[in-house]
Amino acid sequence: MKLPVIRHIQRNNSLTQMENCVEVLESYCEYSRITDEEMDIIGELITNLCGAMEVNQMIENGMPERDAANTFAQKVLGAIDR
Repeated sequence: MKLPVIRHIQRNNSLTQMENCVEVLESYCEYSRITDEEMDIIGELITNLCGAMEVNQMIENGMPERDAANTFAQKVLGAIDR
């Protein structure tokens, strides 16, 4: 998870674009000849896209952008600490 990447994606793409991208990447992961390295990269991309979608949702619900990004980061770090 890279917060600057998440912010960039969230600011420059619609929710529909992000959802479509995740669908394409998930489909690509199903291809039988994907290497472990490619799978790791795709996983990172999907994680950042999903983070951007979650931050976008918080902003649409009225949370300021900075607070939404920080809330998401704290949520992820809290999950890692468990």
